[in-house]
Amino acid sequence: MALLRSARFPALLLLIAAALGLILANSPVADAAFAAKGAYVGIPGVFTLSVGHWIADGLLAVFFFVAAVELQYELTNGQLNSPRKALQPIIAAAGGVLIPIAVYVAIAGSGETAAGWPIPTATDIAFALGVLAVFGKGLPSGLRVFLLALAILDDIVGILFIAVLFTSDVDLLMLGAAVVLLVVFRLLSAQLGGRGSRAIAVLMVVVAAAVWFFVHESGVHATIAGVALGLVMHQQPALRTRHALEPWVNAIVLPVFALAASLVAIPQVSPTDLSPAFWGVAVALPLGKIVGISLAGWLSMFLGGTKLPFGDVLAAGALGGIGFTVSLLMSELAFSDDAATRDQATLGVLAGSAISLLLAAGLVSWRSWHYRRLAPQTVSTPVAPAT
Repeated sequence: MALLRSARFPALLLLIAAALGLILANSPVADAAFAAKGAYVGIPGVFTLSVGHWIADGLLAVFFFVAAVELQYELTNGQLNSPRKALQPIIAAAGGVLIPIAVYVAIAGSGETAAGWPIPTATDIAFALGVLAVFGKGLPSGLRVFLLALAILDDIVGILFIAVLFTSDVDLLMLGAAVVLLVVFRLLSAQLGGRGSRAIAVLMVVVAAAVWFFVHESGVHATIAGVALGLVMHQQPALRTRHALEPWVNAIVLPVFALAASLVAIPQVSPTDLSPAFWGVAVALPLGKIVGISLAGWLSMFLGGTKLPFGDVLAAGALGGIGFTVSLLMSELAFSDDAATRDQATLGVLAGSAISLLLAAGLVSWRSWHYRRLAPQTVSTPVAPAT
């Protein structure tokens, strides 16, 4: 379990799963793989979803629950619990959202590809931290803290995009039922730890599943149920639950989603025939993120943010371009009615994230080399706040 809680191994699993998805989709067993993803599972006549939707709407809701618990902690007790702590990552995250959108719109902002503008706004926390752990030996803790806060804020933006942009024909009755059950879930979570905790925990699982069902049936994307459950759960049991779920999310949820989402047939066309959606995402992730995050992060230092060195902010910008999980989800949602464009956007996510990964590896290695040249006490000391 310790291996699955580390930063490096889960990132490796994600990379292997994505590569396996591409290999399967372009191999002799491609038809079988696509058929398996499209097969419907559930209770016939009552509630069924395709395997792909169970993964994207169901399994991924568990990932969003875990992310929301971390977000709740950071907002109350962690790195985002005061305006001063949050200032630099907030401004950097804003740059890391707005500039990639501008790059995408400049390349693919017209016609049927225009809907893909939210895709390059996300940062994959697990992948980015994994690359930092592999190549960042000797870096000060300030860089990891900055990257974590930045990625969490990116997740907030991604969650808002999913909730607002990809929701239609909301059934208010179903949504109201979900809200009522969320209150019940919150009250039950406050009771954990005393006598009868096991029975309460089982009841909470049932209530959580019901919340997910009602959110799904309301027309709101079902992953929002995971976010809501993670934010309303009482913090102490929430942190224990996150600790218990983390290995399973890293070992199963994220790799299975990465495999399913990257199950894309590579088009046999020349680069000039690729969709603008591909180029928009593939360019906006590495270029838009590193320019947006590093420029905004640097400007924030003049507004009272922590003085993280510009070289560190530049490395964080490259890490922010590793979109992957949430970007893959948004490519599926943005082009849900256009399979060809969706596949090209997905390839753009994989290509842009791969470029960002290589760029980040180089910049993080450079920063690591830089700090190893300094005195030992400097290497182990976090970046001092601004005075």
